[in-house]
Amino acid sequence: MTPRPRRILSGMQPSGRLHLGNYVGALANWVKLQETHECFYMAADWHAVSTNYAETAQIRPYTREMLIDWLAAGLDPRRSTIFVQSSVPEHAVLHLLLSMIVPVPWLERNPTYKEQQEQLASRDLTTYGFLGYPVLQSADILLYLADEVPVGHDQLPHLELTREIARRFNHLFAEVFPEPKPLLTEAPKLPGTDGRKMSKSYNNAIYLSDPEPTVREKLRTMVTDPARKRRSDPGNPDVCPVFALHNVFSPPTTIERVNADCRTAAIGCIDCKTLVADEIVGRLSPMWERRKALAADPAALDRVVGEGTERARSVARTTLASVNAAMHL
Repeated sequence: MTPRPRRILSGMQPSGRLHLGNYVGALANWVKLQETHECFYMAADWHAVSTNYAETAQIRPYTREMLIDWLAAGLDPRRSTIFVQSSVPEHAVLHLLLSMIVPVPWLERNPTYKEQQEQLASRDLTTYGFLGYPVLQSADILLYLADEVPVGHDQLPHLELTREIARRFNHLFAEVFPEPKPLLTEAPKLPGTDGRKMSKSYNNAIYLSDPEPTVREKLRTMVTDPARKRRSDPGNPDVCPVFALHNVFSPPTTIERVNADCRTAAIGCIDCKTLVADEIVGRLSPMWERRKALAADPAALDRVVGEGTERARSVARTTLASVNAAMHL
């Protein structure tokens, strides 16, 4: 028998339109993984409630917008299972059962628990749901018996907790869960138009759904080397946010040319920005075309998510039956 492809589970919280940083940091990798893995991609709307429980009205429209971005970026429902977390109630059931066996100190040592409480000080995150969200995250992964999870280095502690929970369950009851391995991905830090990390909260993002004139205008006004005051001044690409975009989106010949010409003032900032704008527009153009097709058939998204939900629930039900049998429930 031919072994099945290794299975992965990954997801995003719906918090609005996706930007170029989301694309190069995760979404582009998801598209590539469709070639080599059995992929389950989840819109994690229950996770969004953990930090936005007082403002839930936007979660549903944000979820729909995010799913459109996924499909426009190249996720193929024929090769990936695309679904919404809250449409698969087995996530909540497994979360409940796993929460019975997870020691509280395991959750309190979560490195992001106190960090996010400090970063989101305006919200009361001293809730049971926020403390326990890593258990829900583990349930998301284990429910699909994922072999691997695409993560960055900063997410390794979260995945290790999932592995610990799997080991504890298997030791207490029966060997149900594989211990998912990290599928490490390098995610370049993409600068926004003001030079800081690209983020919706900084209002410095270039969105995947921005039309071409908006993309070009945002790049035209993007900050550059602060020491380069005049066109005739040599620049330093090493400190220029626009050159950081070249390193991600431009071919090597363009990167080499811009690197050399900027240092000798042979190229100005406007010309440099135009070159990277052309590359970014070229990357986004296929997404804009797919977005037009989705706009012309609004029910297409519902069909994709409906079919993905059925596939996800089929796997989830089978796993939960094994869990119940192991726990004598």
